[in-house]
Amino acid sequence: MNLSSTRLQITNLWYDWPRGRNVNIIQKQLSVLLYDTEWNNGTTFYYTLSEPHSCRIMVNDVGIPRPDFLDGAEYLGTAVTDGYLCNVWEKIDTIWYYEDVYTKRPVRWDFNDGISTHVITFEVGAVLSDDSVTQAPAYCFNQEIKNM
Repeated sequence: MNLSSTRLQITNLWYDWPRGRNVNIIQKQLSVLLYDTEWNNGTTFYYTLSEPHSCRIMVNDVGIPRPDFLDGAEYLGTAVTDGYLCNVWEKIDTIWYYEDVYTKRPVRWDFNDGISTHVITFEVGAVLSDDSVTQAPAYCFNQEIKNM
């Protein structure tokens, strides 16, 4: 993932619509793992499980993307990105979604804040091997919740 600040990170995303959650396991350069668990009710927990412990809770009105999140998106045509011929959609001036023309697998997402996510692997039906990491630690619940 390329961030607008030019820092790099690797993010493993586990999208779990049936359980109402998105789990991002984020490895920033020279840093501890950051867990970003987003729930369908709009609550997001950002936390570490190793030292130094940290936690931030944010709330927004949206929740995780629905499986049909591209409904209503504007089709922009095709473009080559990361070596793949892709269909490209724009959704409400916020996200640009690239999918492989032939396999329909996601290749890249660009966001209006400058973040660009490039998909390395995509496995339909894959499940998170350690489900316990989706539960925010107890120290997360002793703080103020911030609105996004």
